[in-house]
Parts: sequence; C-alpha cells; structure tokens
Amino acid sequence: MYRYDEFDERFVRDRVAQFSDQVARRLDGSLTEDEFKPLRLKNGVYLQLHAYMLRIAVPYGTLSSKQMRQLALIGERFDRGYGHFTTRQNLQFNWPKLRDVPEILGLLADVEMHCIQTSGNCIRNVTADHFAGVAQDEIEDPRPVCELIRQWSTAHPEFSYLPRKFKIAATGAQHDRAVTKAHDIGLRIVRHPDSGEIGYEISVGGGLGRTPMIGKVVRDFLPKPDLLAYLEAIMRVYNQEGRRDNKYKARVKILVHEIGTEEFRSRVEAEFATLDGPSVNADPEELARIEAYFAPPAYETLPRESAALAAARASNPAFDRWAGTNLTPHRADGYSAVTISLKPIGLAPGDATSEQMRVIADLAERYSFDELRVTHAQNIVLPHVRQDDLHAIWEALVPAGLATANSGLITDIIACPGLDYCALATARSIPIAQAIQQRFEDAERQTEIGELNIKISGCINACGHHHVGHIGILGLEKRGIESYQITLGGDATENAAVGEILGPGLPAEEVPGAIEAIVGVYEAERNDGERFIETVKRVGLSPFKAAFKELSHAAD
Repeated sequence: MYRYDEFDERFVRDRVAQFSDQVARRLDGSLTEDEFKPLRLKNGVYLQLHAYMLRIAVPYGTLSSKQMRQLALIGERFDRGYGHFTTRQNLQFNWPKLRDVPEILGLLADVEMHCIQTSGNCIRNVTADHFAGVAQDEIEDPRPVCELIRQWSTAHPEFSYLPRKFKIAATGAQHDRAVTKAHDIGLRIVRHPDSGEIGYEISVGGGLGRTPMIGKVVRDFLPKPDLLAYLEAIMRVYNQEGRRDNKYKARVKILVHEIGTEEFRSRVEAEFATLDGPSVNADPEELARIEAYFAPPAYETLPRESAALAAARASNPAFDRWAGTNLTPHRADGYSAVTISLKPIGLAPGDATSEQMRVIADLAERYSFDELRVTHAQNIVLPHVRQDDLHAIWEALVPAGLATANSGLITDIIACPGLDYCALATARSIPIAQAIQQRFEDAERQTEIGELNIKISGCINACGHHHVGHIGILGLEKRGIESYQITLGGDATENAAVGEILGPGLPAEEVPGAIEAIVGVYEAERNDGERFIETVKRVGLSPFKAAFKELSHAAD
C-alpha cells in the first residue's frame, strides 16, 4: 500500500489550511455562495438536497485499517454514524456541517487521505479492479500505475479546468472488473501477442449519463514507459477541442463520437509525436519506488485447499452459503479474497455504520495484512485471508450485520442515493432497491437465479451505472410522479454493452413485479448452467419485451 512522501504530506496539509480559510470567509459572509462554490467543489464539498455532502477520495479503492477507523470516527463525530460507499470506490458523508469540514479534512490528512479531485472539471479519483494483486487471472497489478496517474494528475496545471469531469479506470486482469469501457479512459494491462512484452490497451470515450457510450480502443498496445506521455496527448486533444459551450456535450465521449474514433486517434498520435517523452514519462526509478509499495504481503506456504474450511462448510449451512457466494479464488495457495456485502436485505445499498467500519478494520488488521478494498459495486473486500480463518471472520461478521451471502446475486444491487439525498435526482433509488431485495430475499431462490446484476440510478446522470446493469433501472419524474424505466442486457465486463429499454416507465410499486416477470422469462428460457446475461444475449429481448408488455396491460 502506498505511503505519502514529504511532498504528498505538505501538499495535503497546505490544501487543508487554504480551505479552512475559505470556509471561514464563507461563514462570515466575506464570500458569497457563488464565489464559494468552485472552491468547495475543489475540496469535495457538494450541496445536496438537505445538507452538504463530503466526498472522500479512496485511490484505486485501497484502504488500511487505520484509515477505515478514522472514517468511522468522522462518521460518528460529524455525521449520523454512517458513511456511503460509492461506485467510484469513494466514501461520502451526507450530513456534515460546513463549519466542521476543515476539522474533518485535518483528520483525513492525519491518515494520508483527502478530498482533492473528487469533484470539479478535473481528472477524478482513479479506480481499479478491487481484486488487484490477488486475482488468478491477473497479468500485472494495476495499482502502481493508478498511483502513478494519481501523482501525475494531482493539480496538473494543464488539466485543472477541463471542459468536464474526467474519469480513468485500470485493470490488469483478463476479465474486466473495473468497468474500464464505461470510463473516459480505460486502461487494460495486456501482453503483446508476439513479444510477450507487458503494455496497455487504451480505450477512450466511454461514459454513462444522458448519452451512454462504450469506450473505443485507440491503442491496442502501448509500451509501459510511454504511458504518461500518451495520456497527456489524450488530455491535450480533449482540453483543446472538447466543447465548453454546453456541459451536456462536453465529455470526451462526445468529441470522439462527433469526429470519429479514427480522427480522434490520429489527433492523439500527432500530439503524442510532438511530446518530449523523457520529460513527461515517469522516471524508471520513481516507478520502481511506487511498485515496491505494492509488493505482495508475506504469505504463508499453505496447501491449496483448507481442511478446516471444508469441515466448517460441511457442518454449517449458513456459513457454506456465504462461502459459496462471497469468496473469490486467490493467486496464493490457501488464501481467499472475501467480499463483505454492504447489501443487507431492506437497507440502503453501500451504507456502513461507524460500528461496522470498525469491525471491518479489525478484521483487516488481524486477518488481511491490514488491507481492504472498496469495490465499484459498493461492497468491501478483504483481499488476503487464509482459508483457515474464514469461519472466524464469518462469525465476526454475523453479529455486525455484515454476513449477507449475496455477492453477485440479485439482491447485491448497486444504487445511487437518489432523491432521498441528491439535489440532481428526479426519483428515489434506495426504496426501489429495498423493495426488490425483499421480493427476492429467499436465499435459495437467489442461488437458483444465479449471477444477476441490478443497477439503479435516480436520474439520467447514471451514478448507479444502470446502463451497464444486466437489469438497469432509471428513475425519472413524469408529471410530478416518479416513473421507472427498465433496461435489459447491459454488461460492465470486458464485453461491455449498454442495455436496451424494455418499454414505458412504471410506477414504483410495479417495479418488483416487473423484475419478477423478467426473471421468470430467464428461468423458462435458460439452458443448463447459463447465466442471466448469457440467456439475454442468446434469445434476444423479444421474450422479455413480451412479458413486460403483458405486465403493462395487466396494470391497465
């Protein structure tokens, strides 16, 4: 895990002091809200529907136990005793008072955290595969390059006032668990098909929101040493040519769409050719210094399979169910990665209380080399757990309300805060997620259905990633009533796809029944062992649309 150097420490402390002065001037009336707005956004402070919201950066989703405990303390002291983990692998506090934000930022700085570049028209927090460094299908750990990009992009003088916000995601695995194709820039670590050299496949122009698009590959293979210069070329083309007259058309995806992928690639390559690579790219010694922080922990030499785990699963059905859904194979023999679900039935997806954060921190410190990850699916991962310790972890999770056995299943729903919190939202998200969870709460039914990703957004900004959900739900306001549009066939993996609309929007109370009807079609049409998304792609949308239309007629 990366540790701040002297520059990082000084930079963050200076920013805290600077913003403290700005807050004081806002509170005494020296700054108007219009004058204060760009200053607070640069420090992750939003004005939500009912209160300010503070968004805290969690670079590439990695946290230490000490950092998680500090977040728990902040939630307890300055919020309402909980925090909300987001699809950007960040944490949001929804109820801080503005006068307390400087003190909160100081507490964050004490544990090498901040809120810089979690808002505004800049390069945002860089996200990564939450199984980085432990996945069996990984070519190389992407976190060192994420850290490199963080350092390169922080307060970059050319890219602090971009046409619009800019998001980068990276994966080092064969299977994309970082939704890279739905980002402005997606990086995939790949091997050259001939030489075997490790480099990057680079896609540009992905993004969701009101105009969802899948990123286009602009470089099949970029040598590792050239990365920052190539990113700089992309950012320069976007900064120079991205639209600034209309914020709805200002994202790089619109530029790529309007001029075409080939023309965009040509302009990037031309800009790349003019750059002095050695002056832009990372010094090899600096990259080696960063990589050293992400060296694997000191794993024990263990058998591939744990007899203790097998015995515990055989004797305890509840533990067996949890182990069957929430464990991921590890590259080290005798270890597993543990997904701690923040989706208990009937509660707000992605929320964790301060008490729960402390439980997770204690478990990470004791059993996972003091490391944990935030996932884009709004869950937490303990990445390095001995299989012999899994039953003890589960026993600690149960009383904390953290042992829900639903990772990847129909109740593991991604949902934005929606109209309960967000000033931009047009409908609620949380109650819809809760109603669907309750409809499908039976554990055996969830297992029978299998992998199925539902994602819910409370407005067209798509913070809930609904476009790439196997089932996507978009809440809109129509004539003063909340209406929910359902899409089908979205995919957030390496086979990224935007879902298609099934039919007219539904009132909130009809959404769970519509999901039931969709699942019913899947159960009737699927082949043995076929996942939901595979069935949808094989049979097409027609049978699902027919069921949806029948449901709509029944409602009439």
